[in-house]
Amino acid sequence: QIHPMESGGGSVQAGGSLKLSCKASEYRYARECMAWFRQAPGEERMGVASIYGGDTYYVASVKGRFTIFHDYADDADDTVYLQMKDLKPEDTGVYFCAAGMDYSCLRAVRGAGTLEWWGQGTQVTVSA
Repeated sequence: QIHPMESGGGSVQAGGSLKLSCKASEYRYARECMAWFRQAPGEERMGVASIYGGDTYYVASVKGRFTIFHDYADDADDTVYLQMKDLKPEDTGVYFCAAGMDYSCLRAVRGAGTLEWWGQGTQVTVSA
């Protein structure tokens, strides 16, 4: 069992930055992937970015502004980060971290399938 736990949400003005963290107990870098999703008010949850090993994927709306990564300097490969820059009001929502096996995170972010382990979410609010 993997138990993702998000932190780092908050409120910023448009153009600002936030860094989200997701620590997943029992996560094993070699076999498992992690991903971020966003659910805006009144909308369905949508994929944002995924990481599996050294492979990353971003949806078009965040490419060039968001970065998903592990911080190996801290020897914390059970933690995935989402660095968000140049935030826009449309980035507002609850951000969920999720984990799965192999490339299932990539497929889920692209809208195909779901993932096995989910966090509780963290709120990000971007004001104009």
